[in-house]
Parts: sequence; structure tokens; C-alpha cells
Amino acid sequence: MSEGGVLTGFTVAVTAERRRDEMAALLQRRGARVVTASAIAIVPLADDDALRAATEACIGLAPDLVIATTGFGFRGWIEAAEGWGLGDRLREVLGKARILARGPKPCGAIRAAGLTEEWAAKTEASEEILEKLLAEGISGHRVVVQEHGEPQTEFVAGLRGAGAAVVEVPVYRWVPPPDTAPVRRLAEQICAGLIDAVTFTSAPAVRSFLKLAGDDAGCVLERFRTSTLVACVGPVTAAPLAERNVPVVMPERFRLGALIKTLTDELPKRAVRLRVAGETLEVRGHAVLLDDVPHPLAPAAMAILSALAAKPGAVVSKDQLIAALPRGNDSHAVDVAVARLRTALGSGKHIETVIKRGYRLRVGEAAA
Repeated sequence: MSEGGVLTGFTVAVTAERRRDEMAALLQRRGARVVTASAIAIVPLADDDALRAATEACIGLAPDLVIATTGFGFRGWIEAAEGWGLGDRLREVLGKARILARGPKPCGAIRAAGLTEEWAAKTEASEEILEKLLAEGISGHRVVVQEHGEPQTEFVAGLRGAGAAVVEVPVYRWVPPPDTAPVRRLAEQICAGLIDAVTFTSAPAVRSFLKLAGDDAGCVLERFRTSTLVACVGPVTAAPLAERNVPVVMPERFRLGALIKTLTDELPKRAVRLRVAGETLEVRGHAVLLDDVPHPLAPAAMAILSALAAKPGAVVSKDQLIAALPRGNDSHAVDVAVARLRTALGSGKHIETVIKRGYRLRVGEAAA
């Protein structure tokens, strides 16, 4: 299958706010059906009194050391300072300090501001920065830490424990989304088995999503552990899920494009591929591929096909198929769903009716 359709038949949820549309477009370009539900919202920098107060404190501190954690955050900080008429003073203060970056992205923002970083962490982790500074010794140093959405409690505690005076700059603070209905609706869809994969790009988004899921949180986590693929941009994002024994996939490079590539590689591996009535049948989330040609299915038809594919070639009883239907019902509902499934597949050759017993897929058999 071409790259353009590699995710055809799968439904992927995007929980990010920033770059949400970009992520959705990348996934749709690969054939995925996309559901968006931002789990967090970003406080506008220009309206953030906490950021302005921290910026003024930074200027007053005249720091020896500045730690830039994200390119987006550092760039936004400088732009917000410009809007308040503090840009020149802030750049002057930062220019006199040693600047350390948590990876290459902050380096680009630092240079764009006319400044120069002294060193960047290869692992893109705060732990590497802390290890370096503790080894150097920072007792009595004045340190500014540009945060990235939430307080870096352990990191800052480590700096203060080593004797540094620290000012935290809370760039783009995250808060719950103004409309929580999409998140609750997504949680319900996950519990109903309608979502094949969920993406997360920040740890606060993970925590907010699970909190907003409310009574469905337990069901969501169980789906994450058993059937719904969870893709995170990196280990920091994945940490709240790891604490809950949720397996995740993540790229080696903590980038958006790499996250999409990881999802593109991993999700098709979960499809069930069978040789049925002389054709290759691949069962995906909301569609079946017959010799790589997609056939969208209604939820009831997909439930029937998934139940049959779970027992390739074996007879699946009507009672078992009733239990597999999204809303249960009776044997007549099964017959109707099977009829619609056969229509969607283009013929009745793939599914055999076994009188008084149930149905089965004609696995490994030639077309009738």
C-alpha cells in the first residue's frame, strides 16, 4: 500500500492543542480518520501576569545562568517581553548570562533572539543539565529556568539544593480546555472500541485527559493496556502512562514528524491479515481491505467481521456474535449485520452460513 493510504481504515485521536491541525493533516494524508479533542489549553502569553512578573524578576536578578527548555517557549517569552516593552532589557540580561539549552530546538530560538547558547543537552533531558551543573558546582549562582508548561519541581529543587538562587519563568502555562465535551466524548469512543490509536505530546495533556475522562478513566486505561495503541512524543510525555502500566510507542527523536512516522509504522502491524476465499483480507479499525482495496464498514458489520477473524475458519455461534455487537440485541440483528457485511465486501463468498450453528470465514479456501 502507498504511503498515502497506509493508515486507511484506522481512527486516530489527537489530544494536542498546539500544532493540532498540523498533526491531523499529516495523519489524514496517510489515510487515517482523525478525531481531535484538546486535553489542555495554553494561556496566551501576552495576557499572562505570572509570566510578566517572572520576566521582571529575571531582569532584576541579573542571572549568571539561564536554562532554555523549549524553542517555542523561549521564542514566545522574548515576543511577550517585546510586547510589554521589556524586550531589549531582557535580551541584555540574557546576553550577559551563560545559556544552556535542553536540546537543539531551544538553540534555534536562542540564536533567533540574537543570543548564543554555551551548551545543549544531547539527550534533550533536564536530568542531563542538572547532572552537568551539579558536577560543576553552582552554589551562590543566580539561575533562571524557562519552564515548559508546568513547574519542573524536581529539577528546580536539585538546583536549589546545590545552593543556587532560582527564578522560574512559567512560559505557556497549561490549563483545562474551555470546552471539555470533546475529551469526554473521546473517552466514551475509546471505551466503545472505536479509536485505534491516541497521540499525546505532553505529560500535562495525559494527566488532564485522564482527569477529564472522569468515570470512564478506568475503562480508558484498560483499553490503553489491551487494544488501543498509545503514541507519545517522548519519555517525559509517557511518564504518567508508564506509572499506570500502560505500554506506549515513541520515536527515537522526540519530534512531531517522528511521532507520526512511528504511528504509521506501528498501527498497521496490529491489523489482522487472512487469506479468505482467495483474497487477502485485512481487518482494520473501521474498514476492511480486500487485496489492498478499502471497504468501509458500519460498526455492527465491523464487530461481526472482527469476531469471525478472531477465530479464523472456525464456526462462531450466533450467541457469540450477539455478544460482539455494539448494542447486543438478538439473532435477527446478527443476520442483518452479516447481510450488510456481505454487501460491503461485494459478495457472500467470504462468509459461510453454517446451518443452526453460526457463521465462519472461508479461510484458506478458494473462491466458490
